[in-house]
Amino acid sequence: MAAEIPSLENGGLAADGSAVTWKLRQDVKWSDGTPFTAGDVLFTYEFVSNPDVGSTNAGIYSSVASVANIDDYTLKITFKEPTPAWYLPFVGAEGMILPRHLYQDYNGANARQAPANLMPVGTGPYRLVEFKPGDAAIFEANPEFREADSVAFRRVDLKGGGDATSAARAVLQTGDADYAYNLQVEAPVLKELESAGQGRVISSFGALMERLVINHSDPNRPAADGERSSLKQPHPFFSDRRVREALSLAIDRDTIAEQLYGPTGKATANFLVAPEQFVSPNTRYEFNLEKAAALLEEAGWQDSNGNGTRDQNGQEMQVVFQTSVNPLRQKTQEIIKQGLQTIGIGVELKSIDASIYFSSDPANSDTIERFEADLQMYTTGNLNPDPGIYMKTFTCSEIPQKANNWTGDNASRFCDPEYDALWQQSTQELDPEKRRQLFIAMNDKLVNGYHAIPLVHRAEVIAASHRIINVDVSPWDVRTWNIKAWQREG
Repeated sequence: MAAEIPSLENGGLAADGSAVTWKLRQDVKWSDGTPFTAGDVLFTYEFVSNPDVGSTNAGIYSSVASVANIDDYTLKITFKEPTPAWYLPFVGAEGMILPRHLYQDYNGANARQAPANLMPVGTGPYRLVEFKPGDAAIFEANPEFREADSVAFRRVDLKGGGDATSAARAVLQTGDADYAYNLQVEAPVLKELESAGQGRVISSFGALMERLVINHSDPNRPAADGERSSLKQPHPFFSDRRVREALSLAIDRDTIAEQLYGPTGKATANFLVAPEQFVSPNTRYEFNLEKAAALLEEAGWQDSNGNGTRDQNGQEMQVVFQTSVNPLRQKTQEIIKQGLQTIGIGVELKSIDASIYFSSDPANSDTIERFEADLQMYTTGNLNPDPGIYMKTFTCSEIPQKANNWTGDNASRFCDPEYDALWQQSTQELDPEKRRQLFIAMNDKLVNGYHAIPLVHRAEVIAASHRIINVDVSPWDVRTWNIKAWQREG
């Protein structure tokens, strides 16, 4: 939606990266016919940076000092410090812009009551006409789209609910659907379904990484105000580096990757897995149950009462391990549980419906942000070739807690001033090589300190019917980024 990409040559970018000026196209309309202007961009900044809104994308704009509209189609972003990542705000999957006319009355704690949450208005090739949460959405060709003549379909039906295996089957075997995304399905199952000949599996390795998240706070001992997983209460045994290392050593990543993911997953020791120039050469993983048990012994954890679980000073080494409902994730949980139980850690498995687990609803205690468990598992990755926002995940300011309405991505409650200093330096370092080394140092601090437990570098996996052409997968955008080019063949 930009008329041109800012650069030093066209005057859009300040030489020191302290400000950027964007010129917008003047032929863009929201799907309800309202013109798209710089006012929408400014409002989005005001909305997302309002702490009462509780936006999960607030961190992207933390480097912004101000956003000013020069005219209806020109805006200037000024940063608090010179930044090498001037192109992150308002760009890509994490920078989506909101229609001011639909959200201006909901810029606060009432943000979740905005009608547009359930009937979104956008600027893409299709517009929403019906939405049933957890069930289905119906789109029609958007007559306000700036390239309306290129849109191939009169209607698009999006089906929700169900599970990844059923979605894959609908495309690959029964032919009931043309496209399915986020197919975290066991490799043998995908291969069998694809053999039916109705469609194809498309995978692309980007920045997705399935990880085990360790709770550095105690989910079982509330603070004085009743908050669980509070910063005021450190975890009774994961606060010890030796215990975290033992946990890592007890996980059979190769079995998880090879038997469950197959060609769509690779065991990894790194938190930052893409782009390639940022991948650290200084880490490794190991599966060694004997070494893990020895570390727990060294840390003073023994099975003093003969119940099969290690204990110390009356504290049983018992954990709750949660993730979303997904057959592949449940099998991963079982593999991890087996390893942990072998070294004397008791494990209770918990699976939560994905619509709740990933909802970011501050009122729900089963979200990844609330993290009222000892371990949890999910996938994220940098949604942009610049990993700055992704590596901010583990800074102290990103910790979700009651005081900030459980916003932020640092669900582990890890907080290290040295890590914060590295990240802060990366936001101002204009030398590409020095900045690369800062990201590698951050990765190494997380991995070699066993604050993050990477498991599998996951491919982006979708299924597309043989009837549909021009489907492409980008690791740096939403899966349907080029849906305007999709067509039905024959």
